[in-house]
Amino acid sequence: METKVLTQEEITQLKKIQQDKISFIEKFGVLEVQIRELELIRHQLNSNFIELKKTEETLAKSLQQKYGEGSINLEKGEFIGD
Repeated sequence: METKVLTQEEITQLKKIQQDKISFIEKFGVLEVQIRELELIRHQLNSNFIELKKTEETLAKSLQQKYGEGSINLEKGEFIGD
């Protein structure tokens, strides 16, 4: 098998490509970690939202039992019956 020597320009180009590939791999890795962190935050927010909806429904039922059908004016703190 014959061995040939690469030119300095070819070596430089190959090293640059190798460095660029490593940089891309690192950036994709960081991006993937950020995506996973955002997915965790999204999951937590979704859980919090579900809990908020449950609390809202429980309070609505309680107020409906206490005051009956109607609406509430929060600014005045008044219940307006139907």
